[in-house]
Amino acid sequence: MTILAKGHKLNGMKREPFFQKLAQAQERNQSLLCVGLDPDPAKLPAPFKRGGIQRVARFNQAIIKATADLVSAYKPNWAFYEALGLEGMRVLEKTLEAVPRHVPVIADAKRGDIGNTAKSYARAIFEVWGADAVTLSPYMGLDTLEPFLSYEDRAAYVLCLTSNPGAEDFELPGLLYLRVASALGQHDTRGNIGLVVGATQLGRIQEVRKAAPNLPFLIPGVGTQGGSARAAVQEAWGNRPGSVLVNVSRSVLYASSGNDFAEAARAAADDFRKELQGYIPRKKG
Repeated sequence: MTILAKGHKLNGMKREPFFQKLAQAQERNQSLLCVGLDPDPAKLPAPFKRGGIQRVARFNQAIIKATADLVSAYKPNWAFYEALGLEGMRVLEKTLEAVPRHVPVIADAKRGDIGNTAKSYARAIFEVWGADAVTLSPYMGLDTLEPFLSYEDRAAYVLCLTSNPGAEDFELPGLLYLRVASALGQHDTRGNIGLVVGATQLGRIQEVRKAAPNLPFLIPGVGTQGGSARAAVQEAWGNRPGSVLVNVSRSVLYASSGNDFAEAARAAADDFRKELQGYIPRKKG
């Protein structure tokens, strides 16, 4: 098995900075939409109910083909592929190969560790898989982010205020999420840090924006989780290109369980794309 992402460059050769690539994709497709490629074999539509694990790759490829001109990024969640074992790694490889080179890929891996472990995680995500960005956990400290941030042409979206109910356990008490936002805003000396801020956290999103006025936001929680797309975009809107990226997964992937799954996924993605564009704050004057 050869795992080398399409467009990957070896020997430290730099590529276009992530947030610049993202802004260009958003402008090209007039889209703030990121589609999460989180395939669950049990939920695949009718044409993929039977067969080996590679049917998951074929499903992902069909979704990408149907939506590539409507999105500004794709976000495969590593867990869905790791759960499929070695075959899952082949599925991930074929999925990444199907993404057009001008569309950024965010590795939703939520890594967070120290020393050589973090360096190895960063090498795997960026040098082996060739992802453009990664999601990270900050809770072991800023030093755990450095191995990823040292890849100055890539980016890290750091967990800040997540969309799940468990955010109330640690993130909300003591306003820890605002401490994270403020610290990362000050730490962003290379311009390659973003924050993960859930769309279900209405009212608090604007607090995070005030604490980190220059950091881009990756916003999950719209769609199946019930977050408000309007509030998310308007509260999160920032002063730099690529400041808002809204992720939708299940509502696009499983828009239909029938043979028309690709057409339904495209229609759902286009509906989200148009809706999100309509919420972009307009400049006065």
